[in-house]
Amino acid sequence: MLAGLLVAGCTQGYAQPQAAGEQPAIAGGKPASPRPTDVKLASGDPRQSGGVIAAGGADAVYNYGPSVMLDRGQTRMWWCSQYGGAGPAGDDILYAQAQSMDGPFTGPGGGIPAAVFSGAPGQFDGMHTCDPSVLRVGSTYYLYYTGAAGDHALGNAIGLATSPDGLHWTRAAGGRPILGPSHDVHRANVYGAGQPSVVYLDGWFYLMFTDTTGRAAGANGAGQFLLRSRDPAFGSGVQALDVGGFVPVASTSGPRARSIVDGFSADLMWVGALAAFIVAHESDGGTTLTFWTADFTEHPFQPVVIPGPWQEGPGLVRRADGHAPLSSADPCDRVPFDVVRATTLGGARAPSDLRHFGLDLRGSQACANPGRVAATFDGVTAPSPERTMDLVRAGARVQVDRRTVAVALAGEVLEKAPPALAALPVTAHLRSGAEAVAAPDAGFAFILDDHRRWRIPDGGIVGNNGSTARPVSAAQWEGYAPGASLVG
Repeated sequence: MLAGLLVAGCTQGYAQPQAAGEQPAIAGGKPASPRPTDVKLASGDPRQSGGVIAAGGADAVYNYGPSVMLDRGQTRMWWCSQYGGAGPAGDDILYAQAQSMDGPFTGPGGGIPAAVFSGAPGQFDGMHTCDPSVLRVGSTYYLYYTGAAGDHALGNAIGLATSPDGLHWTRAAGGRPILGPSHDVHRANVYGAGQPSVVYLDGWFYLMFTDTTGRAAGANGAGQFLLRSRDPAFGSGVQALDVGGFVPVASTSGPRARSIVDGFSADLMWVGALAAFIVAHESDGGTTLTFWTADFTEHPFQPVVIPGPWQEGPGLVRRADGHAPLSSADPCDRVPFDVVRATTLGGARAPSDLRHFGLDLRGSQACANPGRVAATFDGVTAPSPERTMDLVRAGARVQVDRRTVAVALAGEVLEKAPPALAALPVTAHLRSGAEAVAAPDAGFAFILDDHRRWRIPDGGIVGNNGSTARPVSAAQWEGYAPGASLVG
């Protein structure tokens, strides 16, 4: 365990957090002015676990920086720790799962959590791998993480690995970092770039991260910057959130012109029921939820605090795509917000003891009209009266014959369809063995009964549907009328 500012992923000793109720930072670190559109939502049903829900084995020095996913009926969690025998000395990423977010969390076969990702000697992340943010898009899991080769200034950068199951990982981008410090400004805080949080929305990967060398970070290095790309490795088509919105940039190391929250170790989530992004970051008294419109121009709702003790940044409980899960009690009015965070200091005064805290926000009016229903339930699959699974995409329902395929395509699975879904039309039917095509540089798609091409993220879903992807040229691909993407 390293001390102070040089720890890969560690936030100890940075600065006091933003106080609850303060406006988040925008360009240049200046606070955003309150807007008349800021609406106060009612909160209720506060909750917290009875004790620690997850911890590493006996030789784990600390536990912090969790990424929590509701995935196919399980609550899955990855976090930062350090196992003596897992790999090279330094931070490891642990994994455990449970039937509920209150645990107990155990390793994939029971027992202690497993170290599933560690440093690669000789590479940028040779010593430390920490601060996981995990998504599943189709059949592929994506792990974004902080990596460092050793205990030196500005050693932190962000890496990417992929997996078919969330347990066995392969480094992407040739094992090189996908994002490093911008070096806009030299500050006393020499942490660099790290602490990623990623959301998949409308075909875009949104990457929020810390960069203490960014121009718009605070004097202490605090700040949260945002990039997006349709490429999960951010190797092409990258856009950065600037003062005027998203703008194309030549690389992920371009100047950091705008910060959306004055803080460290934050987490990002899309909330369809509120048509808003939220940023969770620690503040006096607990975790503050700051709301942004989809284009990051306004705060549609006033900040909300999830109270309780903490020692290090929160991990939002999210769907596989990084979206907010639905309320099982009342999806048309309530939105649940749950976080897991380190609550005490462990060995070497590092954060530890992961606990769960949460509350509901009421008054979302998520089913007020078909448009709101479409946004709220986007990415959800549920059984239909026709004995298929209805998948909500692009404001309509697609009937899917095979449950395994619907589950792979969905961000959330409901065992009973809410009545509000009946307001959405059925637009297509994905039958077992449906025609599938693949084109160079375009990917895969099903040709459904509407004769349009419906894009999917990978070929694994083609095989699970009992289909075979037929190779087509770029011209043939473009010859099909485009349908919506079946994933995000």
